[in-house]
Amino acid sequence: MKNAINWFEIPVRNLKRSKKFYETILGEDMELVNEMGMKSAFFPAELKQGGIAGCITEGKGYKPSTSGSLVYLNGGKDLSTTLSKVVKAGGKIVLPKTSIGKNGFMAHFTDVEGNKVGIHSSN
Repeated sequence: MKNAINWFEIPVRNLKRSKKFYETILGEDMELVNEMGMKSAFFPAELKQGGIAGCITEGKGYKPSTSGSLVYLNGGKDLSTTLSKVVKAGGKIVLPKTSIGKNGFMAHFTDVEGNKVGIHSSN
């Protein structure tokens, strides 16, 4: 097994608002997809190079939460840059940038839907 994770979904109630939030904090465009009764916006990933993909999804049974599984997004080259955009975009920092030794840095935030999400970078 190359990766323990190969797909993730973050539940949302307002796809348009959530898409704007994540595009703002990550500085990346997200592709809209409407299939199987769900509306989704895909995070960018280099799938042909073994990248891990995921999306935000609006649909029946999808409920934002601060408990349960915790997904960590790629915070780019410097986590401080991404975190500086969270509050301005409508989110809240729950755990500030924290060193995890040789593995870099991590933080937690809640998005505009109320999901608790992790973020990681090497710096």
